[in-house]
Amino acid sequence: MHRWERRLHTRDKNRTTLPFDWGLDFLDLPDSPNVKETVGDFNRRTIEVSENYFAHQTRDFQVKDGILEFRSSIESPYEVNNLARFRIFYPGKSRDSAVIVLPQWNANASSHIALCKLLAKLGVTTLRLTLPYHEERNPSGPRADYMVSPNIGRTIQAIRQAVTDARNAADWLQLQGFQRIGIMGTSVGSCISFLAFVHDERFRVGVFNHVSSFFGDVVWHGISTQHVRKGIDPVLSKDELHDAWAVISPNSYVPRLAQSSVRKQLLISARYDLTFPPDLSQMLFEEHKRHDIPYDVSFLPCGHYTSALTPFKHRVGYLIATYFRRHL
Repeated sequence: MHRWERRLHTRDKNRTTLPFDWGLDFLDLPDSPNVKETVGDFNRRTIEVSENYFAHQTRDFQVKDGILEFRSSIESPYEVNNLARFRIFYPGKSRDSAVIVLPQWNANASSHIALCKLLAKLGVTTLRLTLPYHEERNPSGPRADYMVSPNIGRTIQAIRQAVTDARNAADWLQLQGFQRIGIMGTSVGSCISFLAFVHDERFRVGVFNHVSSFFGDVVWHGISTQHVRKGIDPVLSKDELHDAWAVISPNSYVPRLAQSSVRKQLLISARYDLTFPPDLSQMLFEEHKRHDIPYDVSFLPCGHYTSALTPFKHRVGYLIATYFRRHL
């Protein structure tokens, strides 16, 4: 299985290593003679008041030809990236429930469409987000390199932008009369959807496919992000990267779930994952247990890339669809 994962990983020949940058302007931080300490302080302070950092503003929504659009609550320097887009999948017979779907890093226009159609067949209205720096939102192309890169601040802002986009979509769903709203994501979409779930109790159910604990640790150890690590390695150690991206790490916020009403969440991990290594996923499970926060878990008998292939993709789709049907 590991050989299969590595073979699938090497299919992409267009990975490039972007130059390292602290990206302080993306964090609204001034230049500093001790930038590591400045970024570390930013992470610690922001985690303490994360409800403010991941807050969103209600937008003017436009729906045309099955696409929901609005201007993102977070303004990046790239105008094309600031228009949030969701494809809407309407069920034939609507229930009073909806799910927001966040695909994986470097997803294309077809990613997660089969899942969205499956959920719609079950009567669930489904919104599928075009992630920041993806598809029509990508100012650099062809890969979505600006979303996860050696630019520390831009990566943080991209994750924050996606979280607020998801929360804005929940606003629109509420305006349409939906009261039961769920959220799911895969890979980096799992990280984003978990952050949205933690900070927004309107999400009654969360399904997180390929979970992990710390953003920086995944980038350091995962095979899919070795080109990103290559740009970071000369400047930061593993522990320093761990701290620099703590603010976008799921484990930083697990204790917050203890403060909210009981909601349902399914954490999915792949036993042979070389991109989101299982030991990092285990840290997320242990953090839930440490704070006595209930969760459901499922382990896939495959890896990260292979989970998108037959027969494993059918297992993933079944897990996600049945969980939402049961609990939403």
